[in-house]
Amino acid sequence: MNELNNREKEEFRTSISFIEQFIAEDIKEGKNEGKVVTRFPPEPNGYLHIGHAKAICLDFGMAKKYKGKCNLRFDDTNPVKEDVEYIDSIKEDIRWLGFDWEEREFYASDYFGKLFDFAVELIKRGLAYVDDQPADLISAQKGSPSQPGTESPYRSRPVNENLDLFERMNKGEFDEGSRVLRVKIDMTSPNMHMRDPIIYRIIKSPHHRTGSSWMVYPMYDFAHGQSDYFEGITHSLCTLEFEVHRPLYDWFIDQLKTGDYRPRQIEFNRLNLTYTMMSKRKLLELVQEGRVAGWDDPRMPTLCGLRRRGYTPEAIKRFVDLIGYTKVEAINDVSLLEHAIREDLNMKAPRVFGVLNPLKVIIQNYPEGKVENVELVNNPEDESMGKRLVPFSNEVYIEQDDFMENPPNKFFRLAPGMEVRLKGAYIIKCTGFKKNAKSGAIEEVYCTYDPETRSGGNASDKKVKGTLHWVSAAQALNAEVRLYDRLFDHEDPSGQKDDDYRKFLNPDSLKILTGCKVEPSLAQAATLDRFQFQRLGYFCIDPDSTVSMLVFNRTVPLKDTWAKVNR
Repeated sequence: MNELNNREKEEFRTSISFIEQFIAEDIKEGKNEGKVVTRFPPEPNGYLHIGHAKAICLDFGMAKKYKGKCNLRFDDTNPVKEDVEYIDSIKEDIRWLGFDWEEREFYASDYFGKLFDFAVELIKRGLAYVDDQPADLISAQKGSPSQPGTESPYRSRPVNENLDLFERMNKGEFDEGSRVLRVKIDMTSPNMHMRDPIIYRIIKSPHHRTGSSWMVYPMYDFAHGQSDYFEGITHSLCTLEFEVHRPLYDWFIDQLKTGDYRPRQIEFNRLNLTYTMMSKRKLLELVQEGRVAGWDDPRMPTLCGLRRRGYTPEAIKRFVDLIGYTKVEAINDVSLLEHAIREDLNMKAPRVFGVLNPLKVIIQNYPEGKVENVELVNNPEDESMGKRLVPFSNEVYIEQDDFMENPPNKFFRLAPGMEVRLKGAYIIKCTGFKKNAKSGAIEEVYCTYDPETRSGGNASDKKVKGTLHWVSAAQALNAEVRLYDRLFDHEDPSGQKDDDYRKFLNPDSLKILTGCKVEPSLAQAATLDRFQFQRLGYFCIDPDSTVSMLVFNRTVPLKDTWAKVNR
């Protein structure tokens, strides 16, 4: 970047995030030869959620903006919880968001040999030792932030003994949990993470890439920074909970580095959403307990769940841009995410007719058997999307809520003696209706139409106050519609003292409507295609759809009704 004068520098600072300020200043100062290399380091122990999308956009976005590179590196240091299924899903989600790591796909397991050798070097330098104590005792000896820790009785173990024990740990001679390798730093440090942290533990489960080659596995704090160093990462962007880990990150780099190059860790606030659970552990519990239909359940905050619900990569990235990156933890209103998808789909989703709770309307003076096509605009926000033909006949379906026998004042839909326009077609007038003899429910509505009032016709300027969507009964396609809402009915389900977050599950988060009717043009729709059902909301085709039954997921209503209902 060209050198900036003081005024330009101040303007620049106010126009970009603090992370970009750090990167820009590092480039200006010539650190790491002016290079920018970032990384996205997911653990392959679950599916990515929208919180990870914020990190992905930052890691890949900064690399792109500053003409650098971003590596994808899987932090596969715990074979007990990891699975190839998660690796495949993570790669799919990153690509779906529109990012590409090219040939730079790495794994922490790529560096197991180097990490082991580094641990051996630390032992030889008297900076690491094998501790035989159980985990609970080691934890207790660390003290508290206001009280210094107690040194392990094994802290002064001879180097040769530590080397022998560490080698035997890796050969599988000891039980899991019986011994760990710790680094010798400072048991009186005010930073708890500097009090002789554990860097290796015994795990005898096979690894998805290395099999049974290793019986000891590095801890995250040990593997993370060193992997950054091995890959030449310049800016290691982490969420705020790792801020207190940064001194340890730097300490390890100091022991490892041999020249001027060193990665720099920068922390930012994680993404938290109202009415949303972000803990991967708890999301996994929901899946395992059958409280949701899987990781891609459209109520889940996972990227695959949002994708199945009809969210777009553009909407998610727009949302991330809106909330930004700061050093302050906050809970973002999920309504902002819903606003982002409404804005995006408003511009790109075709308008179609879908009737969720059908009520048959028989137009008695329209010729029986006649079918005419009415022309409708696919999207008034984008003329390039063109128009389509929708069949019209003497029997159509409207929404049950669009008819009332005894309407209140200012009810501008269909009722006895009232007129409405069927969108794109004719004005009709209700002349009667038929009720079910047992239930009293209205089964059919009878109307007449005015043939001079077809939209676009000579008399089409006749005014009525109500316009309804509809579907021709003879040509209608059968559909199931799944109305998804927020999975939790508490604004902050993860922040409650009561750890049983399940009590906050929203019992109305899914309603399944059968017997729905949609216009015939949707027979050509593909899985995950998105539409606006006029007057109802945005919907997409679910993978469960079949030739005989289309299944739609509601992405989001046309307006935010949740806030009104829950105030």
